[in-house]
Amino acid sequence: MGSPININVREGMMPSELQAFLDHRGAWYKHRHLLRLNFILLVPLVSTGAVGFDGAMMNGLQTLPQWRTYFNNPSGTLLGIMNAIYPTGKIIGILAASFLCDRFGRKLPMWLGLPTMVVGAAIQGSALNLGMFMTARFILGFGNSLVTLPTPILIAELAYPTHRGKMTAMYNTFYYVGAIMAAWITYGTFKLPDERSWRIPSILQASIPFIQLCFCAFVPESPRWLIAHDQSEKALQILAKHHAANDKSAQLIAFEMAEIRENIQFERSVNAQQLSYMDLFRTAANRRRAYIAVTCGIFVQWAGNGVVSYYLTLVLDTIGITAVSSQTLINGLLQVFNWFAAVLGGALMVDRMGRRTLFLVSAIGMLCSYIAWTVLTSVFVRTLNQNAGHGVVAFIFIYYLFYDIAWTPLMPAYPVEIWQYTMRSRGVTFSLVVNYAGLILGQFVNPIAMKNIGWKYYIVFCCLLAVLVILIYFLFPETKGRTLEEISEIFDGTTTVAGAARRRPMLGHPEQKPME
Repeated sequence: MGSPININVREGMMPSELQAFLDHRGAWYKHRHLLRLNFILLVPLVSTGAVGFDGAMMNGLQTLPQWRTYFNNPSGTLLGIMNAIYPTGKIIGILAASFLCDRFGRKLPMWLGLPTMVVGAAIQGSALNLGMFMTARFILGFGNSLVTLPTPILIAELAYPTHRGKMTAMYNTFYYVGAIMAAWITYGTFKLPDERSWRIPSILQASIPFIQLCFCAFVPESPRWLIAHDQSEKALQILAKHHAANDKSAQLIAFEMAEIRENIQFERSVNAQQLSYMDLFRTAANRRRAYIAVTCGIFVQWAGNGVVSYYLTLVLDTIGITAVSSQTLINGLLQVFNWFAAVLGGALMVDRMGRRTLFLVSAIGMLCSYIAWTVLTSVFVRTLNQNAGHGVVAFIFIYYLFYDIAWTPLMPAYPVEIWQYTMRSRGVTFSLVVNYAGLILGQFVNPIAMKNIGWKYYIVFCCLLAVLVILIYFLFPETKGRTLEEISEIFDGTTTVAGAARRRPMLGHPEQKPME
């Protein structure tokens, strides 16, 4: 068993050495410690629900004449600023979150961000003027970034090894849980004749962070952060409690502790100097990671979804669907559809189909759908054929099916996976900053472009999606079937500690099967 194992690093097809140490006594939900861990991880898992709530709520509010009248019918540039102020707060907050996440642990930013979001929602719901409403949205964005940076990292670093892929992929699907809540709340309140129609959804934006805040104390700190900060005994206790039912002598725990410690030591020996954001580009392997992070950050906002996520009303206006009841109903149904597609077609398939395959299928499907969407819209504009308009609605749903199977579950799960521990926080921060910058640009550009050139703006996204297919094909490797430490082999080769670990004699029994 001590001989080297011949692996295909590029394809990543060799099962992890870790499988020799995994418990094989039936399904995971029959084990109390894993059931408890996965329930605890629901607290960070629902973090993106707040972002989804914001997008669907702003879509819903734009359909309400009560909201439009109260704020003097914002449109064009002003409407773009109202939406862009939220990700502007996120960009400023993400830099603070990155520092706190590395220096003080993954949990402290959550403790600061969650109450900030609650306060922001309270100010938003009680806004007396446009300035107060926009200030509240900035506070909400700032607080949200303090939460959305550490939570996917915490999930990846806490999850049971064979659950990591699905758990990190499930993270972003909760975007649609929040979106469903907001869409149907606004659908329920649009009949109210006064300010309550928009104040109620605005205040209820605090619901998700408030629930998280109530249960945040049950979430443990990242074992990898603890080991990196000379708190190995605490890390051992957490891993033993949540991965091995408090059995500190379990071979799985010994393997995890050794692999994490050795990889952190190796990374520090390679990066002996003080780490900085320039290290994201210092080596060829890190530059490839950075290119992937940029691609994920840009295209999660510029794959054509931006015109629907915040401006569905403008899209539906172009095909003659202008009734408030129809627009809010389509918004609500789309969010439900998105959630099912993201969970069943994406998150639960990441370990079966693999990340690279899902990304490729998604990009090709989005490209074909957007072309059909664009053609049908042009037909409707020229002929006012209502069947063409209904066809556009159908292809919006089809487009989102392909978007949801990859971009919802794998952003930010994929960037979290590809970065080594010492660069993970900075790498994810870099990807999120690009993401937010793309979102801000879209918030300004999309309503102006939709107002001035209408459906012809869709041609831009058709071209961008064609570029995306090429980038994914040449840049994105497969990472399934590996621990976080072993994924570094794909980028850095087998000279890392993860590669050396494969050549150490196994302590377990290779005939054991991983827990399902």
